[in-house]
Amino acid sequence: MSRDLTKALSDWLVRGGERVGQIAIAHVREGWELRHIEDAGRTDLALHTRPEAARDLANLDAEGNFRPLKTAPTLAGGWRLVLPEATAVRWALDYFYPAMTGVWLSHTDGGLVPVVLRETLARQTGMYRVTQKLTDDDARHLIDGFCAGCLKHRLWEIAALNPEPPAFAKPTLPLLCHEACNLLIAKAREVVKNADRPA
Repeated sequence: MSRDLTKALSDWLVRGGERVGQIAIAHVREGWELRHIEDAGRTDLALHTRPEAARDLANLDAEGNFRPLKTAPTLAGGWRLVLPEATAVRWALDYFYPAMTGVWLSHTDGGLVPVVLRETLARQTGMYRVTQKLTDDDARHLIDGFCAGCLKHRLWEIAALNPEPPAFAKPTLPLLCHEACNLLIAKAREVVKNADRPA
C-alpha cells in the first residue's frame, strides 16, 4: 500500500486541522502559519519562513535548556513560522515532533502495531539487558512519573495494550506512543541498577 504522508497531512489541514501538540496551525494568505498555542493573538512574534527553522525552535526550552524529549510540553513560544504549502508544514512538524505525523498516518491506516513494555524490555541487550529485571511496581511508578512529562497518548501498558485512544477533536492531530522510548528504557536501567545496590 502506498503512503503519501504529505497528501494525508494536506487533506487534514484542508479539513480544518489546527493543532499538533503545542503548535497551532492556521491558514493565512501566504499559506500556513504555525505558532505556539499560548501565543494566540500576539503580534510581536519573531517571523520565520523556512521549515528548517523548526529544528532550532524545537531544541531549546524557554530557559535555553536542551530538550532531549521533543514531545515534552516545554516548547518555547515567541515565534511564528509561515510556510507556503503542506510539504513545508510536514517538514517543520517532523522537526518539532520527529516521526509523529508518520505514526499518526500509520494509526489512521490501521497499520500501527503497539508494543507492550515487557516485549520492548525483552529485546534489550548489552548494558540495557538488566532492564528485564524491572518489577511491575517499579515499572508502574516509572511510567506514571516519566511519561507524565510527555504529550503523547500511550497505546501500550506493562504487559498489555491500552484500548483504542480516545476520540480526539477533529482539529487535533494526536501524538501517539506505540512503544516505550529510549529515554524511558534508560530510566528503567537506572531504577534496576539502584534497586540492586546494597542499602
